[in-house]
Amino acid sequence: MPARTSLSPVTTGWLMLSPALCVYLLFAVYPMFDVLVMSFSSWNGLTADSAFAGWDNYRWVTTQDPVFWTALWNTIAWTLLALIVPNLLAFALALSLNQRLPGVAPLQVIFYLPVIIASIAVATIWKWMYDPFFGLLNATLTGAGLSGWILDWLGDRQVALWSVFAAHVWQSVGFAMVLFLAGLQSVSPTLIEAARIDGAGRWGVFRHVTLHALRPSIVVVVALSLINSLKAFDIVYGMTGGGPAQSTQMLAMWAYSQAMQLGNFGRGAAISVILLGITLVIVIPYLRWMLKTEEPAR
Repeated sequence: MPARTSLSPVTTGWLMLSPALCVYLLFAVYPMFDVLVMSFSSWNGLTADSAFAGWDNYRWVTTQDPVFWTALWNTIAWTLLALIVPNLLAFALALSLNQRLPGVAPLQVIFYLPVIIASIAVATIWKWMYDPFFGLLNATLTGAGLSGWILDWLGDRQVALWSVFAAHVWQSVGFAMVLFLAGLQSVSPTLIEAARIDGAGRWGVFRHVTLHALRPSIVVVVALSLINSLKAFDIVYGMTGGGPAQSTQMLAMWAYSQAMQLGNFGRGAAISVILLGITLVIVIPYLRWMLKTEEPAR
């Protein structure tokens, strides 16, 4: 009988990873590389050939595009708020619902339900609520005698972006809440009891035991909030389409508009690459810093 050849653990590992790796390279890495190449070309999406444009697309986007900087500042403002508002609300909800009381489980489900609703459906719901004539919000204000507070929530440039952000908060709070709840439920009661025996008060237990156990959940929530908010698209597109007068325009949506609506695929790709660069510059140092700070605890 021929001798059996044994593969090294490294080779075996790569062989097992190869199917998933091929899929990842084909559907993730190659499209990113293709967009990078497209950003240096001029193509309208219809002709077979594209012309090399060098840095013209990036130069036009950053110096001549009147919408790019508005979309950039809106994206930055959206990201900063998305890191703070929904996550703080989710954390407060998680602390409140991490109790062994009757009715807590149904409340957890209710708060999580918006997460499983498609973003375009959320946009439709909130767009109806904001309707200036028949919407629930203005009708409620009228019934409460607060007619002076009635606004054109999606038609006023001063409040449209924040109106859309409110819908985003409603949809995103539940996901972060579940992650925080998972972290809270992993806290060992023995550690809490030991901290209390050592004289730690409620704040001391929270700071040195609970918050430390929540560190992995916080890392994941902040990273996902950063990535999702930087590429905000569907809920804004469904509610305002970037209007009124581009006041709710976002980088991801403007890249789509340049490519798919205006036929400037090179410029749209350039905006996408800029957005990818911003995301990597923010997320990678954050994750490296968080992982480095966890090393001494191991």
